[in-house]
Formats: sequence, C-alpha cells, structure tokens
Amino acid sequence: MNENSAKKQKSAEFVCIACPLGCRLKVSQTEEGLLVEGNRCKRGESYGRQEFSAPQRVVTSTVRVDGRGCVVCPVKTASPVPKAKVPEVLAAIYGISASVPLKIGQVLAEDIAGTGVKLIVTANMG
Repeated sequence: MNENSAKKQKSAEFVCIACPLGCRLKVSQTEEGLLVEGNRCKRGESYGRQEFSAPQRVVTSTVRVDGRGCVVCPVKTASPVPKAKVPEVLAAIYGISASVPLKIGQVLAEDIAGTGVKLIVTANMG
C-alpha cells in the first residue's frame, strides 16, 4: 500500500430517515474520524454515523398461525438488528409458527437468530 492510497477517504451517501426532512447525507472517513455533511439536524448526524459504521434495520415479517391454513400474523423485531444479520433473522422467522390467541407485544422469540433482540407480535389474533 503506498502513501497516497492510505490517505484516500472512504465515503458513502444516504438519504436520512431520522426525521421527515429526508436530507441527502454524505459521510466520509477522514484521518480525524467520520465527517457527516448535508444534515439539517443532529439526528441526521447520528443517523449518518450509524448507517456508515454499523447499519441496522427493524425486520418486519409474518409467522404462520397453527391450525388456520394460510393465515399469518404480522411480527417485527423489538429493536433494530445488524443489517448483515437480516437474512438469518428472516430464516428464523420463517421457521416459527404460533398458536392463537396472539396479542400485540407478545414475545415469540427472546433472541431471534442470536441477535439478542426479541421478536414480537404486531396484531391481535383470536
């Protein structure tokens, strides 16, 4: 690695979803650290840093309901999971089936796909 390539900046562009403004962010890795540009609020700076360093997503899906044919129940992760783990989380969700009654907020999995995040029900089903 020569000196010039070591000094190159890594950067990425995002549309911020932290608030309704939808700012276009440019995040760059500099020698001094991360530089976030284009944000119009502090939430945008936080979002840009998080998205650049370790992107996370809340996963929404459905699980089968036992004894109800093709009926499914909507679920989501209680908090964001690392973006790289989303396929594993979805695979784990697809393997779950639940029995009625189901209540909003009911936990179906305490640690979905080893993420430490709960999988919760998002609709009442009786």
